[in-house]
Amino acid sequence: MRAKFAVAILIILIGSASAFAGDDVPSWLQQVAATTAPAYDKDVPAVVLLNDQRITVTDDGRVVRTRMYAVRILNREGRSEALAREIYQTDTGKVRELQAWLIRSSGPAKHYGKDQTIDIALATNDVYNEYRAKAIVAGNEADTGNVFGYQVVSEDRSIFSQTEWEFQDSTPALISRVTLVLPSGWRSTSVTFNHDNVAPSVAGSTYTWELRDLSPISAEPLGPPVSNLAPRLAISYFPAAGSASAAVKTFSDWAQVSAWMSELEDPEVTTNESLEAKARELTAKCKTELERIQAIGQYVQSIKYISIQTGIGRGGGYRPHAATEVFAKSYGDCKDKANLMRAMLRVVGIGSFPVSIYSGDPDYVRSEWPSPQQFNHCIIAIKVSDETQAATVIQHAQLGRLLIFDPTAEETPVGDLPSYLQGSLALIDARQIDSLVKMPVTPPEANLLNRQIDAAIDDAGSLKATIREQANGQLGAGYRSELRAQSRPDYVKRIERWVTAGATAARVSKVEPRDNAAAGRFDLDIDFIAPQYGQLMQNRLLVFKPAMVSRREALPVNGTTRKHPVVLSSHAFSETVRVKLPSGFDVDEMPDPVKLETSFGSYTTKYEVKDGELLFTRKLIQRATTIPAAQYNSVRTFFEKIRAAEQSPVVLARK
Repeated sequence: MRAKFAVAILIILIGSASAFAGDDVPSWLQQVAATTAPAYDKDVPAVVLLNDQRITVTDDGRVVRTRMYAVRILNREGRSEALAREIYQTDTGKVRELQAWLIRSSGPAKHYGKDQTIDIALATNDVYNEYRAKAIVAGNEADTGNVFGYQVVSEDRSIFSQTEWEFQDSTPALISRVTLVLPSGWRSTSVTFNHDNVAPSVAGSTYTWELRDLSPISAEPLGPPVSNLAPRLAISYFPAAGSASAAVKTFSDWAQVSAWMSELEDPEVTTNESLEAKARELTAKCKTELERIQAIGQYVQSIKYISIQTGIGRGGGYRPHAATEVFAKSYGDCKDKANLMRAMLRVVGIGSFPVSIYSGDPDYVRSEWPSPQQFNHCIIAIKVSDETQAATVIQHAQLGRLLIFDPTAEETPVGDLPSYLQGSLALIDARQIDSLVKMPVTPPEANLLNRQIDAAIDDAGSLKATIREQANGQLGAGYRSELRAQSRPDYVKRIERWVTAGATAARVSKVEPRDNAAAGRFDLDIDFIAPQYGQLMQNRLLVFKPAMVSRREALPVNGTTRKHPVVLSSHAFSETVRVKLPSGFDVDEMPDPVKLETSFGSYTTKYEVKDGELLFTRKLIQRATTIPAAQYNSVRTFFEKIRAAEQSPVVLARK
């Protein structure tokens, strides 16, 4: 996983640095602290005054990084930005120097050195603890108007001739710069993402890329992640032609990346008698290919996940443990789980390949930069015959039919794929593969929430109702995760809050979840009573909303303007409400039915009265797509009409 620097700063004219800075504050920081920044919205927590890194590469692959960083705190929320952190690999690297300073608006600056530096593991469940960080945390002492800065020098012996530079995160940045110093005769290329191309200034074998005055990136509902909005740079460098001294791995195309990855992974697909016996035991009663895959997939998902960043310097952290070792210890990380599943599938005659992917942003990986460093996760592609049908089967031009599966995501069974991976570009790690492949996107009907409500309302407006829900696919996975993450009392309280948000003062008497993870389904039954749900007016009219409970996912957009695209996921919702009406009342008014149709979704409502019952149905189909900000009004109008439809009441009149 990529570790990212927390950054930020504030905006206030400090004046002459010498008026407040102690003698030990370096001159670069004194100068930066005197910088005047533009005015930002009040919710911007900080502004980065300077983010400058110099990367020096030697012939033998040693890399020295020198970084100078300064941030001004703009409000109290920005105090957490007073953080210095440098990641290092214990087997190949070290932090030579880390110092920081806090410059206050009045009084002397505070210096942070070795005594204030902590050494931490980046993952609490990292068995081998090879991925650590040196850190200085000054947030508790920082305040609005302060400038926090640090300088750090680290070194590593990387096998890669590639690196990345993030010009900013969500906070604004005045100067962001990276300089690459190469041995004589070496060359560098770069690709810019999320921004117009940033060309370097070149002096011999020294390359410098710089951006200035970067605006803050505001969060918006259903917006792209910051990693898909903030400008970033992908850098590759290459030894001089004919050089034999460089101990670094270069990649010119995806074929070289996939070949290198498979060289690391394939030898670790090992078996022994115990592993083979377990694979046969798991599949003994299975009748189909899909059932065999499901049985092994469930078992591998049940193995404890533990972060294991082993062999980082020598293999970039991409080499899995031998499958027999993972099986014996019953724990591993994503690549270990994928590797174990490959071994067990091989025992029962099913072939498979590891798949390198990025978890967290489906649009993060770009084809223009062939590099294993674009990936932070490993899943599996399983060769299947025509008899196996599932929404996550793709047809690969070279490898045929492949079932995509994540052995780490225990909430998502075989035949489904976590939503944060769907649509991603990924690399199948096989020697003959020379391009990325797009991961499947499950159709809306595969992610369906079906809700049935049977209710009765009396002549005083008191409502008694039973809810029956069935959630499939990624909706079911979300509800499954919600249940597993909480104690039973906390889960019940959460459901009660949801019910009472729609039916005010409701009293919930039953909450019964039923999780069928193997089938990818999650059921939930709820009974409740809502006194005075209907409003009795002048003892003659009874008014109530047929949409008794809100959807569990809030309707997404409500702002009048939009800066970033709208990212919609794939899912469907269907609800049928049957309300037994009180004797002595007839329906006086019903809302008009609604029918909305757009390129990204559809929505309908319908009302019918028959045999003393009101039948209300509503259906939503939402398609996975990204809608440009310029077309935001069409999205906003769609969801506003849905909101209005779901607030529409039925009016009963006393006979």
